[in-house]
Amino acid sequence: MQHKNETAPNQTDNPENTVSDKLRLIKKYPNRRLYDTRTSSYITLADVKELVLKHEQFQVVDAKTSEDLTRSILLQIILEEEAGGMPMFTSDLLSQLIRFYGNAMQGMVGNYLEKNMQTFVQVQKQLQEQSRTMFGDNTKVNKDLWAQFMNFQGSAMQGMMSAYMDQSKNVFMQMQDQLQNQTKNIFAGFPFPGFPGQPAAQKKDEGDKS
Repeated sequence: MQHKNETAPNQTDNPENTVSDKLRLIKKYPNRRLYDTRTSSYITLADVKELVLKHEQFQVVDAKTSEDLTRSILLQIILEEEAGGMPMFTSDLLSQLIRFYGNAMQGMVGNYLEKNMQTFVQVQKQLQEQSRTMFGDNTKVNKDLWAQFMNFQGSAMQGMMSAYMDQSKNVFMQMQDQLQNQTKNIFAGFPFPGFPGQPAAQKKDEGDKS
């Protein structure tokens, strides 16, 4: 929040004040300070985390260039959380994610993770709503039910992932066969030995005379 003896940026007649109330605008200054234009006060990274937990929509921009810095700020929050006592990502998982950067599958992996996270959040929300309807706002019961669901989910997901990997392997083999057949068809018209689809050159018998 705003500190004493520190002048806040002038918000008078600022066009950015017309930003929709649904989108909270936060400016980042060269001194790494974050300024919340809605409350006209400086905030910390912990305050931004609270906005995330409250599902508030916000955007962090560079105060000079207006560059969108929201992702970098969120990554900073994740980094601080991971540096705490209960990290979410293992070293192996992080290494796998790094290997996907620059890979042809990079976009698909990001989309896959996002879709799965959305599904996970929806299931969690529905379970919490059902638990609240049956048992009220009993935090312990909600946690116990979620723990039971996750125990079941673990074995169920393991079976689903195994089936998914087998199916993916079969699809890949089918695609590989199709590509090979297409390649053979493409080069079948070339009258040169050695091209796919062409018979190998017949060796002359050793007894043949010139």
